[in-house]
Amino acid sequence: MTILSDFSGGWDSEARLVDGRWVERRPRRPEVERQLCMETRLMPWLAPQLPLPVPVPHRLPGASLAVRHVLVPGGPVARPRARHGHGLGRFLRALHAVSPTGAVRHGAPSDREAARVRATTADDFLARVVPLLPVELRAPGRALVEESTSCPAGRLAHGDLGPEHMLADGGVLSGVIDFGDAHIGDPAIDLAWALHGTPRAFAAALAAEYGVTPELRARSLLWHRLGPWHEVTHGLDTEDPATVRTGVAGVCHRLAAGTA
Repeated sequence: MTILSDFSGGWDSEARLVDGRWVERRPRRPEVERQLCMETRLMPWLAPQLPLPVPVPHRLPGASLAVRHVLVPGGPVARPRARHGHGLGRFLRALHAVSPTGAVRHGAPSDREAARVRATTADDFLARVVPLLPVELRAPGRALVEESTSCPAGRLAHGDLGPEHMLADGGVLSGVIDFGDAHIGDPAIDLAWALHGTPRAFAAALAAEYGVTPELRARSLLWHRLGPWHEVTHGLDTEDPATVRTGVAGVCHRLAAGTA
């Protein structure tokens, strides 16, 4: 007997657990279909090169798009510790070392494609988020967005690495999930939350394991400050005023910290 249960409330995909073993995902919006198709090409190539389990989805038959992959064990890390930081540092070092050419050949958006997306996102931030900010934070906000468009690219990045995508089981890292935003871009984007949104011991262990340079650290802080901007636009797109409010509050908090 097939047993289905709700599994995730992600922004991009509906996910459910099938028979306690399989994760089945369907896009919430038409534009997410391309991301899911990309994962079915990229992840079988990428997974053997990484030191932790990751989803390796395959497309299910049928007219509507759905993908399925074996459940990656573990759950979100409630209290990130130094041992988790070492594990994630090793994972990111391996991820950022894979061949960018090979990744593009297996479906990852190229640096040119990613640059176009960054430019479009920046225009959206300037048009829709900046007007929602207090007057005194609008100039720093515009400067932050414009700076992000000139960040270097050239490495395969996860693109959306946060606490809900890093899994642990029995006190050790057990996997990394949700590669729908993977692209050839700035590796510092994967260090944003890891260095600036985690306890000091975790961040220090990750930085030592990965080999974080001052330049990477500075760019990762830029991407960290941009994180809540995506929450604002998501709230606007889904007509969710509460998400817009919390996103704007996050934008203001990180901008004020950066201008203090």
